[in-house]
Amino acid sequence: MEPQHTPASRPIKIAIADDLRVAIESGDLKPGDSLPTLHDLIEEYGCSMTSAREALGLLKEQGLVSGGRGRPLRVRVRGVPTVRSSKRHQVEKDRVHLPPEERRQVGTSELETKKSIDDLQFTATYDRIQANREFSRIFDIQEGEDILTRIFELKEPKNGIRAAWSISYIPVSLVRENPELLDSSHEPWPGGTMHQLSTVGIEIMKVVDEVTSRMSTTVERQLWGLEAGVPMILIRRISYDKKETVVEVSDAQFPADRTKLEFVTELKEWPNEA
Repeated sequence: MEPQHTPASRPIKIAIADDLRVAIESGDLKPGDSLPTLHDLIEEYGCSMTSAREALGLLKEQGLVSGGRGRPLRVRVRGVPTVRSSKRHQVEKDRVHLPPEERRQVGTSELETKKSIDDLQFTATYDRIQANREFSRIFDIQEGEDILTRIFELKEPKNGIRAAWSISYIPVSLVRENPELLDSSHEPWPGGTMHQLSTVGIEIMKVVDEVTSRMSTTVERQLWGLEAGVPMILIRRISYDKKETVVEVSDAQFPADRTKLEFVTELKEWPNEA
């Protein structure tokens, strides 16, 4: 889509921000390029220092620039996005029956991030909560029943920046037969959740991904190393077994500036017409 200016009459700060945004979107200002200084903008547009500063602030809110607080503002450099495809669920299921050595070599997260888990700081924190009304409805269990929660986190070892985070919910009644599934010391589990559930006779037959988004909080910006104006993508994964029973719910977060969602839908052929 061609870059567009804000329609109708515009305050000077929006006019300045629009011109700079269009220059960025059209490629006249490239990633890493310095933005005009406040004094440059004041001279070019005949505006006040306040208007020039607010214009640059609008660009930060839109996630187009980085810097500030003593650092010059530059067009934000976007990294290579991690592609999260709906095909990952079948890939994970196909790996369930592989030998342990092959399952241990690489998981779906590693296939997506192109990074070995050995190159990242991995933590798995297990706990139990009591089912509230929402989880009682989702899992079709009584309120107050035990639910196993598992928080998985990956961090870059050099700077501690978060690389991945998710929290999983599984009714304890579904996995109690295998005590190892209640013990975080067995993580990372070769083959992931689908293999874990297979050890208690559960086969995942359908996965529903619910995708929403919101702006990042100040805490998330620090944890993920985000610039202001970068939204978070929230994906709730709901897994069903052969009986259409929900057996796991997983909530994951992904920064929008480094994530590409790929939805693949296989379509059936039309029947041959006589």
